[in-house]
Amino acid sequence: MKSSLLLVSFLLIIGFQTYSQTREIIDLKDWKFYHGENNEADRVNFDDTSWEKVTVPHDWAIKGPFDKEIDKQVVRIEQNNETVATEKTGRTGALPFIGVGWYRTMLPIDETNSGKQMILAFDGAMSNAEVFVNGVKVGNRPYGYSYFYFDVSDALKAGEENVIAVRLENHAFSSRWYPGAGIYRKVRLIVKDEVSFKHWGHYITTPFIDQKLAKINIKSQVQGDNVAIKTFIKDAKGNIVAENSVSQRFGDEIEQSVSIINPEIWDIDSPYLYTATLELHQDGVLKDTEDIDFGVRHINYSREKGFELNGEVVKFKGVCLHHDLGPLGIAINKAALKRQLTLLKDLGVNAIRSSHNMPSIEQLELCDEMGFLFLAESFDEWKKPKVKNGYNLYFDEWAEKDIVDLVHATRNHPSIVMWSAGNEVPDQHGSAGVKRAKWIQDIFHREDPTRPVTVGMDQVKSVMANGFGAILDIPGLNYRLPLYEEAYELFPQGFILGSETASTVSSRGVYKFPVEKGPNKVYDDLQSSSYDLEYCSWSNIPDDDFVWQDDKPWVLGEFVWTGFDYLGEPTPYDDYWPSRSSYFGILDLAGIPKDRYYLYRSRWNTEDETLHILPHWNWKGREGEKTPVFVYTNHNSAELFVNGKSQGIQKKDSTSNLNRYRLMWMDVVYEPGEIRAVALDDSGNAVAEKTIKTAGKPHQIILDADRGILDANGDDLSFVTATIVDKDGIPVPDAMDRLDFEVTGKGSFRAVCNGDATSLEMFHLPTMKVFNGKLVVIVQSTQEAGEIKLKVKGKGLKSSELKLSSRK
Repeated sequence: MKSSLLLVSFLLIIGFQTYSQTREIIDLKDWKFYHGENNEADRVNFDDTSWEKVTVPHDWAIKGPFDKEIDKQVVRIEQNNETVATEKTGRTGALPFIGVGWYRTMLPIDETNSGKQMILAFDGAMSNAEVFVNGVKVGNRPYGYSYFYFDVSDALKAGEENVIAVRLENHAFSSRWYPGAGIYRKVRLIVKDEVSFKHWGHYITTPFIDQKLAKINIKSQVQGDNVAIKTFIKDAKGNIVAENSVSQRFGDEIEQSVSIINPEIWDIDSPYLYTATLELHQDGVLKDTEDIDFGVRHINYSREKGFELNGEVVKFKGVCLHHDLGPLGIAINKAALKRQLTLLKDLGVNAIRSSHNMPSIEQLELCDEMGFLFLAESFDEWKKPKVKNGYNLYFDEWAEKDIVDLVHATRNHPSIVMWSAGNEVPDQHGSAGVKRAKWIQDIFHREDPTRPVTVGMDQVKSVMANGFGAILDIPGLNYRLPLYEEAYELFPQGFILGSETASTVSSRGVYKFPVEKGPNKVYDDLQSSSYDLEYCSWSNIPDDDFVWQDDKPWVLGEFVWTGFDYLGEPTPYDDYWPSRSSYFGILDLAGIPKDRYYLYRSRWNTEDETLHILPHWNWKGREGEKTPVFVYTNHNSAELFVNGKSQGIQKKDSTSNLNRYRLMWMDVVYEPGEIRAVALDDSGNAVAEKTIKTAGKPHQIILDADRGILDANGDDLSFVTATIVDKDGIPVPDAMDRLDFEVTGKGSFRAVCNGDATSLEMFHLPTMKVFNGKLVVIVQSTQEAGEIKLKVKGKGLKSSELKLSSRK
């Protein structure tokens, strides 16, 4: 990367946007939906009374049912080092996402809007979208992850009801994971004057920041003659701290500089957001206004220090996230996203990689507000295919447009510190791929010269030989730890990024004996051991990555595959049924932490204490057998007791990667009762302890909500964890009881998930078996404030009731 790019200081701006009466934003939430081809669907007078009423964002496939025949792929996955093709039944989640879906909504336009400009904006539609207004096609967009919009001013009729129809079509063999289906992100109609700011028209950077002064550079694209911009900068309390007026124009752009005295800096631990109010005036008349939340921050990448945020060296402690929200599918929900990020914040995560897709605006807004760094990814494929009907079909025609729209829609978010142009693209081989990589990177640089570009590369030998890795701003390596040193010596940048790491697999609460480290282990129950020693043929255990992150300053950090389990890609059970979701997550599909959560937390969360014991202590039939016990803690040593008898003290050391990060008692003999771990400080003093007891028979249900008060907006969610306990309140770790759910009052049952990758129970039905003692019930608010009651019961169990509330 050129030094001029590396040394840029800048302010990246935006969070959520609000608007004055100069423009109207209409959220198009209420639609009618039909699954199947219908050639009449775009006609204005078509009778859609029998169509299903849905709320957008919407995923038509998430309700299932699961079916092994859906998108069954006979394929050799090169990225997984497979040598022969095998039948993959759950690769894309085994959910019915394939086919055509139609959406229609009626939109009255007031006569007062005659002559106004009207923009129909989509944050994402899966996929091959064709958009019709009053029976006339106004445009299309094939890529399901793209943001896109159309000027429909001429198509909409003021003073009348208008019909908007969207046709979507998902093809078989088009994805490597569950892509979902439907209009899964927001749709809005933006009504504004012809004299106004252009859509995504602002670009704000900071060429200078210190403790006393921040210089804000704002470039705004405008339409209309004789216009001027007034800008007001407000602090978090709404006080105006700076203002400016400018009318000088270059083409369709007006540029201005505004100074903030003694600026508050946006950082991971203090994500301070200002608000810029931008007013567009024509001949003294206010024509348009946009309010934009923004943050002031400086980033730098250098050979000497790696990545710096506001002058401080920061290692990426990141996770990769697919776009699905588990049992909610791909339909965007801000409460679900916030829950994910809250759990990751507690884990100690400081960075997110959107894998392998363009992120939602809501996710970026939350990362701005909560203090996460963001690696925004664009594609999983370029010109060469991974799957028959993937993005390779659209690359030539759409790649530049998709990149431009990605950058323009999101470049003002302070959380984004890097772009990713692709992931494990087969184009890594050959000179054509090198040229393609440069072409794509140049587009990113043209549209946003302030951020570097990376690619997640898995063909490391190839990219070292052909120059592919050398031309990138930041060489991202997916796995391939044995090649880190060689890549560092050969690549000119002076650093590398672990753009994808670990791919360790585990099932929450499942433990396999004997306890052995190794790749591609499979078992008859289609589960993976939660001793966190099993991984894929191309990957490794977390501890191996920790060594490189801790010992090599030229490694910028890592993005673990993955933060949460996701639908599809059930490695190592790709060719087993039933298995329909991943095992890679640090948290399971329901968002319940696995043991591995605490291994990462012990290293990443430096503020809070971590002390975690595994496995559970219910092993009827293993009496007298060796049952290894691991402890994950931020302390360097601990003593273990079984029924009060010491098993000795273990200390972390550098004799092996495992011993450096885990405390392990390999010869513990199981006997019912309790195990207790006592963490010790460096002087040998006890500083914390944790106890696990053998549980009795399942007796009752304990409910614990992540949030007790919801917003009465019809979208807000509470995630309630149901745990089976015995008569003494001890969790029963091997319980598999069926539970039933009922929600009354000002809320409704939304979905349920137990985190079992082999479960074929449908998420939207109010019944499910717990998996290893737990599951999560999702309760949704209505638009009325008041009390919400969740009642959970199970055969032979004492039922439980939880009261929530919603408010305006």
